Amino acid sequence: MISSFRELIVWQKAMNLTEDIYRNTKNFPSEEKFGLVSQMNRAVVSIPSNVAEGHGRNSTGEYIQHLGIAKGSLCELETQIEISKRLGFLSIQTAFDLLEKCAVVNKLLVGLIKSLKNR
Repeated sequence: MISSFRELIVWQKAMNLTEDIYRNTKNFPSEEKFGLVSQMNRAVVSIPSNVAEGHGRNSTGEYIQHLGIAKGSLCELETQIEISKRLGFLSIQTAFDLLEKCAVVNKLLVGLIKSLKNR
């Protein structure tokens, strides 16, 4: 039994992704500080935050709902990574690496949601 959200691999991987996004957006053009950078940072922070919040809720249904919100934020982030690549703010390799990390988080979210639904 998981006693803390910190023990969840999905939360740990999402936290690592958050660090990666913050590090990579630091070098975006200054005019993107309140645009794409802000959007990406909010989306990525939402992922581990919703995993944690869902884990702390009183029902499985609420937990699943928050994991769904995390998945939505992850999709938003993937789109923003793609935009950043197309605009030349991220290299093709960096975008690929970030999207690979997103895929891992997605797989873990889907697995946790399925596990909770099968309880």
